[in-house]
Amino acid sequence: MTREDFDLLVSDALDRIPPNLAAMMDNVAVFVEDEPDPTTPDLLGLYEGTPLTERGEWYAGVLPDRIIVYVGPTLRQCDTREEVVDEVRTTVIHEVAHHFGFDDHELDELGWA
Repeated sequence: MTREDFDLLVSDALDRIPPNLAAMMDNVAVFVEDEPDPTTPDLLGLYEGTPLTERGEWYAGVLPDRIIVYVGPTLRQCDTREEVVDEVRTTVIHEVAHHFGFDDHELDELGWA
């Protein structure tokens, strides 16, 4: 799979977020990177920032939160294009859920871990 194809999968996954939820996303940027930090080589995605549920009056003038989806680990974990499509969708939903304040335990209970 090419990087361009992978980028499109991430874009498609973002487009599938219900419009009412997408409209609530605030000050967050989504990136696709080849590999995570070498200490976490199997990491499929990462959310860096302050979840919406933790923002207060102090939250102003800050750089955007970052959602990163990693190409390498995703492609190594999946055997077919269909598996990649499903995994990218799951990863994007998982990281967006962190932006909304869900933790890993809650996401596991919901089946999005």
